Amino acid sequence: MKVVIQKTLKASVTIQNKIVANIKKGLLVLVGIEDADTDEDINWLSKKIVNLRIFLDENDVMNDSILDADGNIIIVSQFTLHASTKKGNRPSYIKASKPEFAIPMYEKFIQKMESDLGKKVQTGKFGADMKVELINDGPITIIIDSKNKT
Repeated sequence: MKVVIQKTLKASVTIQNKIVANIKKGLLVLVGIEDADTDEDINWLSKKIVNLRIFLDENDVMNDSILDADGNIIIVSQFTLHASTKKGNRPSYIKASKPEFAIPMYEKFIQKMESDLGKKVQTGKFGADMKVELINDGPITIIIDSKNKT
């Protein structure tokens, strides 16, 4: 699994002119799923994300996690994170999972994130044409691939 984590002052997801997710301080997590992903990837990534120390503490040092900051999370599926651009100018998405595998994994990831965060997370809609808006705080953007744990 690949994720792009963006620390936000506010973020939202709109589908067909309707806001389906909306947070203030927190994280926008874009997630790409591939066939090699397992529950181990989900568990590792979820714990890593909720414990990332990228929020300012009382001394204005990035020592706090989203748990400490009492922030919120939006999770958005994004198969294009697995784009291959090695040949030509048209990205290949062959490494991205098909919906029959990706949707159950995406749903498990959401459930695990909610469990680790201790509250509900907001989401986009798998496969939908979404408009994602955010004010990136910092800016802080972190990319993590669960296949590169070491």
